[in-house]
Amino acid sequence: MFRRWPADSSDELLGRLGSLTARARELAETQRSRVELAVALQRGMLPPDLPSPPGVRLAVGYMPANHGLNVGGDWYDAFTLPDGHIGMSIGDVQGHNIEAAAFMGQVRVGLRALASVTGDPGELLGRTNDLLVTLGADLFATCTFLRLDPAAGTLECARAGHIPHIWATADGRSGIDDGEGGPPLGVLRGVEYPVTRHRLTTGGVFVLLTDGVVEGPSLHLDDGLDQVMRLAGITAVAGLDVDALATAVMKLAGTVGHEDDAAVLVVGHDGGTAWPKRR
Repeated sequence: MFRRWPADSSDELLGRLGSLTARARELAETQRSRVELAVALQRGMLPPDLPSPPGVRLAVGYMPANHGLNVGGDWYDAFTLPDGHIGMSIGDVQGHNIEAAAFMGQVRVGLRALASVTGDPGELLGRTNDLLVTLGADLFATCTFLRLDPAAGTLECARAGHIPHIWATADGRSGIDDGEGGPPLGVLRGVEYPVTRHRLTTGGVFVLLTDGVVEGPSLHLDDGLDQVMRLAGITAVAGLDVDALATAVMKLAGTVGHEDDAAVLVVGHDGGTAWPKRR
């Protein structure tokens, strides 16, 4: 037998369901607005133009999280320092919300501002770290800062808890940087960040990444780094454009099954300038 509900009870139930539906829509719209705001903030913080000194090519790739409600704080940046060198940074803020995106902006602006005081990568990360600690934020960021001398082709690099960068040369050599780094930015005051030095040779490339490119449910970090190293090696040996490498790396990022941001910054020497040989 079917039970007949009183008309007033049915009306009350429908009314409650309508209220719950309206509330759910309101919350969904609010969250969507927050995500859209965070993504707009992220993109607004990325540099509109990249330096282009003779012989040097830069290429970038960026993909904000677009699954669920995750919005992170990955960034890349490249700018000319007061001494004519090129400063480059890439990093990742802990967390996946609008606060992470806002903190990313603070880190990026802090790096740019303090780079006018010192271009030394280790000292720059140290000063930025101390500044972030004084802000008292509950967030932290991993970061790699690279300084390139376009006239000599020398690179100086410091890492703050960030994944290593990858290099490849036109003669078939490639590798993953094994230089010592320091802790993430914004955690502990008074930290020192070691600097490693490299040389960008004709046809060579350096690839800076965030972990969203190479790590996720479908890909282990070490395997992801190996795949990027293989792509960098092919690019260098075949003399391919750095834009093609950045595109290939971002395609890899789309296969890792993550819900995180992904960013890549590729530095290459196109042979337009004859840099002096290493002594």
